[in-house]
Amino acid sequence: MRLGRARVETAATGATRGAGEDGPRLGAAGAVPPSGMRTRDLVDEAVAGLFARPGRTLLTVLGAVIGLAALVATLGLSLTASSRIAGRFDALAATQITITVNPVEDRPQRAIPWDAPQRLGGLNGVVAAGNLSEIDVGEALVSASPINDPQRRTHFKLGVWAASPELFAAVRAQLRTGRLLDGGFAARGERVVVLGPNAADRLGISRVDQLPTISIGDELFTVVGILDRVERKFDLLSAVILPEGTAQRRYGLAAPASVIVETKLGAASLLARQGPLALDPTDPTAFKVAVPEQPQRVREGVQSDLNLLFLMLGGVSLLVGAIGIANVTLVSVMERIGEIGLRRALGATRWHIALQFLLESGAMGVLGGILGACAGLLVVVGVALAQTWTPVIHPLVPLLAPFVGGVTGLLAGLYPAVRAARLEPVEALRSGT
Repeated sequence: MRLGRARVETAATGATRGAGEDGPRLGAAGAVPPSGMRTRDLVDEAVAGLFARPGRTLLTVLGAVIGLAALVATLGLSLTASSRIAGRFDALAATQITITVNPVEDRPQRAIPWDAPQRLGGLNGVVAAGNLSEIDVGEALVSASPINDPQRRTHFKLGVWAASPELFAAVRAQLRTGRLLDGGFAARGERVVVLGPNAADRLGISRVDQLPTISIGDELFTVVGILDRVERKFDLLSAVILPEGTAQRRYGLAAPASVIVETKLGAASLLARQGPLALDPTDPTAFKVAVPEQPQRVREGVQSDLNLLFLMLGGVSLLVGAIGIANVTLVSVMERIGEIGLRRALGATRWHIALQFLLESGAMGVLGGILGACAGLLVVVGVALAQTWTPVIHPLVPLLAPFVGGVTGLLAGLYPAVRAARLEPVEALRSGT
C-alpha cells in the first residue's frame, strides 16, 4: 500500500529528479519509491558491518581500549600521586617553622636564648625543637686524618654547623653509624663531630669504631657518628656538625642563629604566633618566624600541574586510538564501494550511508570506552597496591569514558562517512564491480 501511494503521489506531481540527487528518480519505467530504511535497519547493517571482519574490528577496538585506558589510568594516577605528594608535604613542610632573629634598626639586637628548645618544647603542638647555627670558619678547609691515598684530594670546603642535641629529632635525622651529639658533649665542649653522609663520602670515612679524626683548619676533631639522611635542612647532608658548647669555646658562637621546630599537623600557624612569645615575652617582635605556605594552595598547585601533564599524555593515547578508528573506517569504505553504490541505487540516501558508517565507528568507540575504563581502573588499583598508596579517582572519569569513546569514534568516522555519502551510485557500482 505504501509503495502504491508513493507511485500515485509521485506521478500526480510529475516531479523528476536528476541522477545525482537524493530520493526517488523518475524514468521511462516509472517512479522509484523513496527509501523505506528505518533506524533499526541502519543499526542491523552497522552491526553486520562490524562483524563482517571481526579480526579487524577487534584490533581497532583494541586501539580505542588502549587510548581510553591510558586516559582513565593517567587521570587516576594523577589524582593518586597528587594526593600522595600533598600528604608528604603536609607531613614535612607544613609541620616545620623556623625562628630567627628579626634585625631591626635603631634598637639593640636581640638574641635567641640557648634554652630555646626547652622553652618551645612546652608549647602544645610542638613535636621537637633544636638550635642550629652556621659557623664561620673563614678559609679553613676540612680534611681527613690520617691520609691513606696520596693521590686523592684530601682538603675540602665543607659547611660547619653547630647544633643542640634536640636538633636531630627536629630535622628527622637518621643515623647510619656511631652516635649523635648529646648534652654531655656540649656541656664539656668536647671536640667531636657528626658528619653528613655526603661529607663522610668525600672525606673517605665510612665507620667510626676506630675513632677517625678530621681537621677543620688546625683544629682536630673526633668523628663519633655519620648520618644516613635527614628529611629537613638538607644542608646538613654535606656538613660537619659540632656541639653548641664546642662552637662557643672554639669559634666564639654568641647565640644560636635559628631554631628549627617540628610541629603537629595544623599547628604551624598557631605556633608561629606563640613561639616568639615563649622566647621573649617582653619583645616578641624581635624574632622572625618562617611559616610554610598553606598546604591547600600547594596541594591545588601540585594537583593542577599533574592533572595537566597526565591529561596531555592521555590525550595523545586517545588520539592514537582515534586515528586507528578513522583508518579502519576509511579502509572499510574503500572496500565496500560496490555495496554503497548498490544501496544508493536501491534508494538509500546519502544520510543513510553516512549514518551507517558513523554508527560503526561510534560503536567501536563506545565499546573501547567501556573496556578502556575497566582496564584503566585496574591499572590505577594495581599501581596503588604495588606502591602501598591509596587509589584516588574521580567517580565521573570511568562513567564518562564510554561517552568520550563514542564521541571520539564519531569524530574519527566523520571523514570516511562523508566520503562514502558523496559517492555517486553509478560510479560506485563501476568501481565496486
